[in-house]
Amino acid sequence: MSNIKEQVETFSSRAEDVVDKIGQPLKPYIPIIGRFLIVATFLEDALRITTQWSDQISYMQDYRHFPKGLSHLFLGLNVVVMLAGSGLVIAKRHQDYAVYGLLGVVVAQALGYGLIFDLSFFLRNLSVIGGLVMVLSDSMAKQRRMFAALPQLSESNRRTYLQLAGRILLIFLFIGSAFHGEWSFIRIMTSVVGLTACVMVAVGFKAKWSAMFLVLFLSVFNVIINNFWSVTHNHFKRDFLKYDFFQTLSIVGGFLLLVNMGPGGYSIDEKKKEF
Repeated sequence: MSNIKEQVETFSSRAEDVVDKIGQPLKPYIPIIGRFLIVATFLEDALRITTQWSDQISYMQDYRHFPKGLSHLFLGLNVVVMLAGSGLVIAKRHQDYAVYGLLGVVVAQALGYGLIFDLSFFLRNLSVIGGLVMVLSDSMAKQRRMFAALPQLSESNRRTYLQLAGRILLIFLFIGSAFHGEWSFIRIMTSVVGLTACVMVAVGFKAKWSAMFLVLFLSVFNVIINNFWSVTHNHFKRDFLKYDFFQTLSIVGGFLLLVNMGPGGYSIDEKKKEF
């Protein structure tokens, strides 16, 4: 049994070395790519509301029963906050305020569009929130390095908790997708492998390797399943597929930040270093 364990650990270590070697040229660009992907769903949503302004106003007034002025204010504020917050996240400026603003948009839209009790929407948005939490954790790491001479115990603990929360929240998209749809042998095997990787991310065991696997898995899944470009422009399904596509991109961005930052202190990977 111990020999099998040693062989698995040796194989995983070699696999990690290969992945690190292949990904080395991209490593400097992973943080900015991750940040851009995390806010991709907000940028797309802001563009969609702007280009479909009259349809959005009609929906808010006719179906959600918003008063005329309030519907304009609600949508306008959403667009402004999403554009400003996304720009700040990409530029690494005032990231805490940007993240709080985008979190406010997620909650406001869930309430405003009446989707708070939609399980699929709820799980997807938990994962999007996980990506934003990873951004917040990363911004705290930058601040800690900037003020390294000052006591940072509480800030370090806060960052560690945020990394743990971000890791756990990120996996909810896959959990929701794994149990949704028709079952087949390939579907079962894919779900088992994906859920195993999700558990490894959540507990922080081989977290970087598992997160990279989920980045590749979700990217392929996104292109195959959420291919909105193959649907005609006037088909109602196109907007739903487009929405899911960009939300999945945002979650992929969260996993990329996890690959870049590591799982944090509350993880098996970090605890193993102490022994």
